[in-house]
Amino acid sequence: MPKSNTIKPQESVVEVKPKAPAKKTRFGKTTKEILGGDFLSSNTYTILPYLLFMAFLAFIYIANNYLAENKIRESNKLRREVKELRYEYISAKSKLTQIEKQSQISKRLEKSGIKENTEPIKTIIINSKD
Repeated sequence: MPKSNTIKPQESVVEVKPKAPAKKTRFGKTTKEILGGDFLSSNTYTILPYLLFMAFLAFIYIANNYLAENKIRESNKLRREVKELRYEYISAKSKLTQIEKQSQISKRLEKSGIKENTEPIKTIIINSKD
């Protein structure tokens, strides 16, 4: 049996109400004026001091960050320098300790003709009677 065209029952229609226009806030209006460039052409420069203040704060922030990074670099440089000087100090102290040993001193003095005393030290004891 062939299918015939049938009329479907009509569904209920839902009415769509248009939304009420959103209230424009001062922030939204100001943002639109700034991005659109309207505040430059109008005679109201009420936001200009605020923008200058924000630019000043941005400048201070960037300068502070720059100075802090320089201080950190300088601190790291000085830390490396102190480390190198500490290594030099330890090396020099080790060499001096080695040179100051009695055996090293006697070897150096033998070259100039001075010999090490091998006899024990003699002590003189004086008994005094008053």
